[in-house]
Amino acid sequence: MKTLKDVISLKFKTSESEGVIFHGEGQQGDYITLELKKAKLVLNLNLGSNQLGSIFGHTSVTTGSLLDDHHWHSIIIERHRRNINLTLDRHMQHFRTNGEFDYLDLDYEITFGGMPFSGKPSSNSRKNFKGCMESINYNGNNITDLAKRKKLEPSNVGNLSFSCVEPHTVPVFFNATSYLEVPGRPSQDLFSVSFFFRTWNPNGLLLFSNFADDLGNVEIDINEGKVSVHINITQVKRNRIDISS
Repeated sequence: MKTLKDVISLKFKTSESEGVIFHGEGQQGDYITLELKKAKLVLNLNLGSNQLGSIFGHTSVTTGSLLDDHHWHSIIIERHRRNINLTLDRHMQHFRTNGEFDYLDLDYEITFGGMPFSGKPSSNSRKNFKGCMESINYNGNNITDLAKRKKLEPSNVGNLSFSCVEPHTVPVFFNATSYLEVPGRPSQDLFSVSFFFRTWNPNGLLLFSNFADDLGNVEIDINEGKVSVHINITQVKRNRIDISS
């Protein structure tokens, strides 16, 4: 496939922060990859580079954030020669690709939800997409419909189901005056806690716990948009540990 124009659109939702949404590459060195990295959308595109290194075609554009919120997000990629419009949830970003070539030359399969192992380091380190996609359209072809009717050869690799399973998680909403209190385990010498959170507020207390036998306490909070962990130990000279990220 050697194209001067491309229009690719789809909707996705996921709770994973990493994953390849679609990928295509050619023997001439051309490629296009759309993926999630750290819950942001990254488009990597190369319309061609030369062996001398004087023409470097690799282009990378990042847009969006917190896209692992398990809500539907829509993507439209419109390419005419080197001009690209990347639209995420109605927010459009316009850019031009690097290099001097206009055609996207792909002579292998286009893959959605992952990329085949090619032996290259880039294919080995990338995770497959885990979540749901719908309304996949590639240059006028309704990919989801073709896949469901098994009109694609090869149509799928691995476990594909044509339904979207909701995650078995129960969120808890806190207002400014509420909190959740659970019993501790005083006989254990290990303290371990993990959770996901979303907030628009730059400050707030996430967790507080006293250690048994008046040994001290641990506190996790948000301070000016940064998460901080404070551990106070009453029986040690260096009695306070502070970590922020």
